[in-house]
Amino acid sequence: MHHTPLIATIVAALFTAFITGSIAHRLKVSPIAGYLLAGVIVGPFTPGYVADGNLANELAEIGVILLMFGVGLHFSLRDLLSVRKIAVPGAVVQIAVATLLGMGLAWLLGWGLFAGFVFGLALSVASTVVLLRALQSRKLVETERGRIAIGWLIVEDLAMVLALVLLPPLAGVINGANGAGASSLMMPLLITFAKVAGFIALMLVVGRRIIPAALHWVVHTGSRELFRLAVLAIALGVAFGAAYVFDVSFALGAFFAGMILGETQLSRQAAEETLPLRDAFAVLFFVSVGMLFDPSVVVRQPLPLLATVGIIVFGKSIAAYLIVRLFGHSNRTALTVAASLAQIGEFSFILASLGSSLNILPQAARDLILAGAIISIFLNPFIFSLITSRLSKADGEKDDTPRPLPRTGHAILVGYGRVGGLIACELATRGREIVVIEDQDVPAKRAEADGVTVVQGNAVDPQTLEEAGIHNAVKLLITIPEGFEAGAVVERARALNPAIRVIARAHSDAEVQHLEKLKVAHVVMGEREIAARMLELAAQEVAEADGASSASA
Repeated sequence: MHHTPLIATIVAALFTAFITGSIAHRLKVSPIAGYLLAGVIVGPFTPGYVADGNLANELAEIGVILLMFGVGLHFSLRDLLSVRKIAVPGAVVQIAVATLLGMGLAWLLGWGLFAGFVFGLALSVASTVVLLRALQSRKLVETERGRIAIGWLIVEDLAMVLALVLLPPLAGVINGANGAGASSLMMPLLITFAKVAGFIALMLVVGRRIIPAALHWVVHTGSRELFRLAVLAIALGVAFGAAYVFDVSFALGAFFAGMILGETQLSRQAAEETLPLRDAFAVLFFVSVGMLFDPSVVVRQPLPLLATVGIIVFGKSIAAYLIVRLFGHSNRTALTVAASLAQIGEFSFILASLGSSLNILPQAARDLILAGAIISIFLNPFIFSLITSRLSKADGEKDDTPRPLPRTGHAILVGYGRVGGLIACELATRGREIVVIEDQDVPAKRAEADGVTVVQGNAVDPQTLEEAGIHNAVKLLITIPEGFEAGAVVERARALNPAIRVIARAHSDAEVQHLEKLKVAHVVMGEREIAARMLELAAQEVAEADGASSASA
């Protein structure tokens, strides 16, 4: 048997995550909980197969890179600068509060001052993946709340980069190493500032010209494979270069690469090409986190663990909430930012590992950080839903949950791409009322600019269909190119409105058969329609030629 730890790790992680994620979905629980459970199952602290933890962590980094790259595509430099007045002081104060709370717990547990400082610092920084998944699932990335949360996260990332650079010399000063003094901290600090500034300047000056130019050249080749490869090469290459040359995080490098590319007209296509890989590797991130969890810590240190989770979930959130409110933002914005930050992740693991290797943190502290991360990530989707919906309703503010709008006798158009846009234009010309369902930001904005009523969301979601007025609609036009996904939309729509008439698009014979089994009245396959039209035109030309021959005879 071949020894293939990489393949075995990927297969075990994805297969187990699929099973546990499906169970979580069936129980109407966030899939993240299922992915974390998958990590526990294939981790070293439970019986059975043990996946390679180091490989899983490296694969998870790819997920972080692609996720931050995707966020950068929808996030301009102007957006980043627009929230700097709250993101910078807010993140700094919140980090300080969480660090002090961690130091207080460390003091109660009998640890040293420096150990408490590193412990508190590890509890202060939120997970990139968890925060972004929470915002994306609620369509909040491009809102003011989302921009504040992401700007806050970037400041935290930069602060952690400084912390990772300064911890070794600081440990030398504390431990009284030979030649170590306060002056030894200045040089690493200055070098780090210079590297971060150099990277940002390089991306804004050089990257702004090279990256778009390279992608435009690839587009003109007409090769979709080359375009997909170019996008991945830019995302991963810039992230790796940022970490290797400038010592900044993979996440920060990928974010700036996406932000540069986001200023071009190719941003939507780039986002679509990276989406499948991004989702798959994001799953691997959560599995890798679950692998770190030792369930026995719940029994060995129940009260310290409860206090650690309390600092992460409540201490950080309350501090963030008060800071945002002090800056004059609404209760809803403050609640969203607070909920986003009520967890810890990848930087916390790195700090815990570095602290242990420098003999700063005791093993018990590392266990508490890892366990606190697992529990807070598990709880975050529930906390986010609770805070952003129930508490917002209690305050009498507008909730983000879509509400059905009173419509009747209209047509619902799923997808506003090239085909959907043409259909919408023609129906509008005929005076027909339509509602478009679109889950991508760019086409949704284009539809709104064209004066079309838009419901942004996934048409498979019954709530989205209800908001589009499915109960009173007379026709459902599905223009998305994936026939099997269209079938899922048909099933959800028919469950809500059995009498609705459906016209769907397909790309293959198998998709046509699938839709016909679902009793879709009309299935349009592009290739068949093109062939039929070309045959019709050819037949007309033959008939005209025959007619001309007869006339001349």
